[in-house]
Order: sequence, then C-alpha cells, then structure tokens
Amino acid sequence: MDAKPGCIDPERQRAVAAALRGFLPARAVLFEAEDTRPYECDGLTAYRALPMVVALPETEEQVQKLLKTCHAMGVPVVARGAGTGLSGGAMPSSSGVLLSMAKFMRVTRIDPVARVAVVQPGVRNLAISDVVAPFGLYYAPDPSSQIACTIGGNVGENSGGVHCLKYGLTVHNVLALRGYTVEGEPIQFGSEALDSPGLDLLALMIGSEGMLAVAVEVTVKLLPRPQLARVVMASFADVETAGDAVAAVIAAGIIPAGLEMMDRPATRAVEQYVGAGYDLDAAAILLCEADGTPEEVEEEIARMKEVLARAGATQLRVSQNEAERLKFWSGRKAAFPAVGRISPDYYCMDGTIPRKRLGEILRFIAEMEKKYGLACPNVFHAGDGNLHPLILYDANDPDQLRRTEAFAAEVLEKCVEVGGTITGEHGVGVEKINQMCAQFSAAELAAFRALKRVFDPHELLNPGKAVPTLARCAEYRGMHVRGGVLPHAELPRF
Repeated sequence: MDAKPGCIDPERQRAVAAALRGFLPARAVLFEAEDTRPYECDGLTAYRALPMVVALPETEEQVQKLLKTCHAMGVPVVARGAGTGLSGGAMPSSSGVLLSMAKFMRVTRIDPVARVAVVQPGVRNLAISDVVAPFGLYYAPDPSSQIACTIGGNVGENSGGVHCLKYGLTVHNVLALRGYTVEGEPIQFGSEALDSPGLDLLALMIGSEGMLAVAVEVTVKLLPRPQLARVVMASFADVETAGDAVAAVIAAGIIPAGLEMMDRPATRAVEQYVGAGYDLDAAAILLCEADGTPEEVEEEIARMKEVLARAGATQLRVSQNEAERLKFWSGRKAAFPAVGRISPDYYCMDGTIPRKRLGEILRFIAEMEKKYGLACPNVFHAGDGNLHPLILYDANDPDQLRRTEAFAAEVLEKCVEVGGTITGEHGVGVEKINQMCAQFSAAELAAFRALKRVFDPHELLNPGKAVPTLARCAEYRGMHVRGGVLPHAELPRF
C-alpha cells in the first residue's frame, strides 16, 4: 500500500510492473509518469490521481492473468474504457493498476434474425449502430458522448441518452455479460433468451461501476430502425413553464422517442458552436421526437403540438426532413463541448427527480447560482427527469472549486428531498460519494458493502468509489451539522 495516500511507492511499483511484464509485452505495461499521466482522470477533471501502473492487455487470457496476479499481490485494479465518464468512476488508484480495455474493439458476432450483437467492451457505442446499419438495425442507448464512449463504460455506469425515455437505459438493452471476477475466475450473467434462471445478477452488474467484476464481452439487443422520425422544437417564455410542459406531455399519455430541455444559456452556447437553429429568444426549449411509421409519427406530432401549445409554448417548429432533425439533435448532443468553449472548466451534475418537480428544481438552481456566484446552464433528459446542470468555474481557483462542490452538493441533496436520486446515468464514482450518505441509510449502505464483499472480499476492484463507508458518512453528516463544506480532495476515503 502507499506510504502516504496519493503517493506512489517506487519499490511496490517496480515489483508490480515486473510481475505484469511476465505475461504482457513491455509496451503494454506503463509506469513512467509521462506515460501514465493521460490516465489520471476521466471526464471529471477536477479530481486526479496518477496510477501506479497502467496495463493495456489485448486478450482475455491476459486480463484473467492480470486479475489473478493483482489479487495475489493485494493490488487494487481500476478498469477503464474511453475515459468519457463524468463522475470520476475511472479515476485510478496511486497504489493500483489501471486496467485499460481500449484494445478490446471487436464486434465478434451479429445475428440480424435474433437481433443481437456480441461485442468486446472497448467497442464504441456509435460503432455498434454503424456496423449493424446494413441490416436495418441499431443500438438504442445514445449517450451524448456516443461517438467516443465504449459499451463497457456504458455497462459500468448504466448509461442512457436522449432516447432512453422510450427505449430504456443500458440495463434494458443488454442481454448478457461475460467476464472475470477479481480473482480471475470466469463468470457470466444473463443470456440471449428472454430470461435466464436464478437471480437477476445481470441487472446487478449493469451500473456496478466496475466494482464487482471486469467484463470482456457484452451481448446487446438490437432494434429495427424506425421508418421515420420528426422533432418538435417548442419555445417557452420561462423555464418553469417549460418544465411543467414536460409533465403535461407525459400526462397526456404520449411517450416521445426523446424529450429534452435546454435553457437559454445552454442554447446560446450551443448555437455559437454548431448552429443548430435554436430559438435564442426563448427562455427554454423542448425537443420532442416522434418515431415509427409515417402514420404514427403524423398522429403523435399533432398530439404533441396540441399539448405543448396548451401548456404555454410560444412557438412550435417541426423538423421538415431528416437533415433538420439531426441538426436539432446535434445541438443537444454538443451541449457539453459547447459549454467547454465558454468556460475554463465545467462541473456536470446528474440528478434525477419526479417530472412534476422540474420547475421547482430549476428555481432552486437559479437560487444557487446567486448564492455561490457561479453560472449554471441547464440541459435535461426532461422526459425521465434526469438533470444535467453544468456549473461553470475555473479549476485553477481553489475557492471556485470549493463553491462548485458545495453548489453541486446542494442540488443533488435537493433532488433526494423532492423524491429523486443523486444520479441517473453518470454513476456515483468519487463525485457523489458524499451524497450517498444523504440518499441511503446506514443499513442500506452496509448492505451495499456486504454485496460488494461477496464478489470482491478484499475490496480491490475500483476501491473508494460509489459506496461510502459508514465512517465517511458520519464525518460528512458532522460537517453538515457544523455548517462546513466537505471537499472531496480533503476527506480521506477511509
């Protein structure tokens, strides 16, 4: 273990690197700081740590041998995909091995009749749809980072996307997983059948943030590509009315293929970046998509327009062709990089609330902007109540980071207060580990840790993430009582 938290023990580092180079090529075992620096964080750049060693295996046998070796040596292992995650879930351990699955990029089997594809975890999300497009099929979950994020990372975080309202999250679109336990034992969950015997451990693995096992193969469900899709862009004079309109659409019995919301600061940032054609005079816009047969789409678009107009939309615009539809969506999917152009850094949150509380939460976020002196554009998977507030700050200013953390903590805990959760699709990682103490009781957290120990008795897989210790929660609650702020970087991970 480290002589000091965050410091790499050179002797330990040499021993682990030598052990891994016993079965991996030298080029696949990195330990010099300049080589490991690219792996020090994921998309949440506020929190970083240099890994002791980075390993880049190319075969399942090498992954299995690596896990067995690290287990025997008591070395933590953090599996990593493309590093696009936004919760610090792939942040490495300075006393452990960062296991990159980047070289596992093969689509091993496509069955267009059964509508399944078997892929390795390093395959990009969008690449699945690209490779099955000749069969008229696609993979439904579409995170904003789908051009880069990997299916293995999607499984780890249970990713969603703009179309998850109708087609579900990763957990609804993965049929089976195959991988290895921390001890290097082969393990399989689920099947290509509609159900599999025993407990539903597949659902347990999806969203487990790399804490229970390492996947080497994923079987995904494919869907027929809709004949037609069209988008309604609805403008609103204030964000609360837009939030209420979301609830009105769902209450009318309409389940859009996608239902997204962006406020004016977000649309203005996006319009400068991609020119999506958004209404920049609107305080907020909704993007509501209908898909299916031409007849189904025509009927649903008419119903959407009627509900949105009744809910207070000041302007309604319908995409006239596929190019315009994709243009509307390009803006939503480019929201994060667009905001990155106008601020040194941004902190993307990921809470989920009941749809009927959207207006209330938007008012609360506005209050927090004033309280902490930080701007916060908002984008939402509005249909399922999944918020993505983007707090703008400068990471070079420690006080701004402190205020950003406090801002985020208040928003996430407000989500819990109104009956929601602290995450929808980004996972907990290190970002929200303190808010787990607000979401769950001591008994529930103890049950989570007990479950992890069933798969990982010595807690070597992605340690210090997602599930806080009871000691950490006691410290966090104590700080709340004392009215203090508890920065991630200053609180030991026990």
